Amino acid sequence: MNHQYSKALSLYRALIRKGHTLRLTDKDFYLKRVRKEFEKNRNLADEAQIQKCIEKGEELMKRDNIM
Repeated sequence: MNHQYSKALSLYRALIRKGHTLRLTDKDFYLKRVRKEFEKNRNLADEAQIQKCIEKGEELMKRDNIM
């Protein structure tokens, strides 16, 4: 398993956990959106694009207000 795959999987799990703790945002919408984004980018092969998506997700994790 390569490093970016495990990093993306870890990020996905963290975003899902964060979604379960939301109060003021529609949890179902958030969880579906996270899943949709990961599904959309599932077949990315370019390392730079994968890294960009991971950074985007990490930035989302840092925010207190999600949407």
